[in-house]
Amino acid sequence: MIYEVKGTEKIKKLFGNWQETMTWSCVQGVMGHLYADAADIPQSVMAILGDFCFFAGTPNSELVSYKPEWCRQDFIIMTAYTQEWFAVIEAVYGKKAKKVSRYAMKKESDVFDKVKLKAFSESLKSDFVLRMIDKEMFDDCRRQNWSRDFVSVFADYDEYREKGLGVVALKNGELVSGASSYSSYQGGIEIEIDTKEEYRRRGLATACGAKLILGCLERGLYPSWDAQNPWSVALAEKLGYHLECVYTAYEINGY
Repeated sequence: MIYEVKGTEKIKKLFGNWQETMTWSCVQGVMGHLYADAADIPQSVMAILGDFCFFAGTPNSELVSYKPEWCRQDFIIMTAYTQEWFAVIEAVYGKKAKKVSRYAMKKESDVFDKVKLKAFSESLKSDFVLRMIDKEMFDDCRRQNWSRDFVSVFADYDEYREKGLGVVALKNGELVSGASSYSSYQGGIEIEIDTKEEYRRRGLATACGAKLILGCLERGLYPSWDAQNPWSVALAEKLGYHLECVYTAYEINGY
């Protein structure tokens, strides 16, 4: 049987020193959900937040196959801290599971060059305007598929205003790029960054990312960055981050 649980010291220990902020969000009770194989003394735990699912503790096929009733999505990204979980994921989902590489960036609070970031944030041509995500931009992000993940994990704008932070680039009032908090945890955010396809390679993501990082630093928040691909790694490094490691994840279609 699978139980929904709250973050406890035992749950925290199962995740160990895993530097994945979305597990922190769940354990801290900021956002997301935790599930375990037992309510009192769990040996296996799963954290779900948005499109991501993380496993820790003793590999458990029942937990890997468990989908909460509230979860209506048919796509999710699964990963774990140990190799043993990967075999369970492959056994449970078979061909539905696509093995991919993701890139963890180091969490270093003292590596950001504020002068350089400010220059990046002011580098756009005059026909582009940067704007913080307010209620109007929050709703605009939600309306479009490419930008929905800037705000999708937050229930509404009130929650986003309380826990999130984001920047968008506009051209003639049209949303064309942005950098925002995919999720939040105590003391920081996890960055989501993207640009509408026809506006890529114009420095928009660089400018948005730089302004968001500056906004985080001003508020005493850490802007955590987990990269989906080498392009994202290159952008992160341009903004001051360093690569920590490459890790394995599984994209589950038909979840």
